[in-house]
Amino acid sequence: MTRIFKVLMLIGLFLTTTCAVQAKGWETLKGEDFILYYRPAVPEDFVGTVMDSAEEDFRNISENLGITRYHAWSLDKPISIYIYTDADDYVHNGGQASWSHAATLVKTKTIKTYPSDEGFFDALLPHELGHIILHEYLGPYADMPLWFDEGVAMYQEKAKRIGSNKFVQEAISNGQFIPLSRLTDMRLYMNSDKKTVDIFYAESASIVNFMITQLGQGHFYEFCVELQQNSHFIDALLKVYGNIDGLDDLNKKWLNYLKDSS
Repeated sequence: MTRIFKVLMLIGLFLTTTCAVQAKGWETLKGEDFILYYRPAVPEDFVGTVMDSAEEDFRNISENLGITRYHAWSLDKPISIYIYTDADDYVHNGGQASWSHAATLVKTKTIKTYPSDEGFFDALLPHELGHIILHEYLGPYADMPLWFDEGVAMYQEKAKRIGSNKFVQEAISNGQFIPLSRLTDMRLYMNSDKKTVDIFYAESASIVNFMITQLGQGHFYEFCVELQQNSHFIDALLKVYGNIDGLDDLNKKWLNYLKDSS
């Protein structure tokens, strides 16, 4: 046996042992649209509730976007959810930021999280699933601004959906409102001002809520179909919403709605 072969054997043994250790670090629960990987220390009733909630959220989000209401649709492969033991495990072994409660990897349809009381089932889980389902349906090359992506995710949070209008109305009164044309060009960074970030998310939730509830879910679905077919965002807007002449006009109609409902 040559020295090189021995080294390769040792490397292979190390990798096999490492994979076995990693495999033993997770329990698995498979559902219709999800595979949950969870640490043995995570309570089984919590894991079961995550599975039930995720399956229900999947149906609700697909219906909210108008997808399943107008045609049959399903995932090509399940969404993976990794549930770490706690925040420390999530940060140090999951490689996530200490201030976050969940992380979503859209391309691999993966969510990393841990049990918490920070609105896990009412807000966190449906929000993260909103991102994945939107990107899964529209495809990897869909042209959409950040506010649309975040607005769709926040629309899945009932509290944010209801409370965002009031927050935006206050921003209008205080002269802090961000017009839709500016909102479309915005990006958020680690050092972004908190007030600006709060307004950005509130406006994102509010405008998507307006498009779905006031301009019609059918039109919103058609708009998503246009994006799915790689239309530019503005072109899709003009094609589907015949009575809206661009972002400024959409902004005007949205503002009128907010003023009338205040």
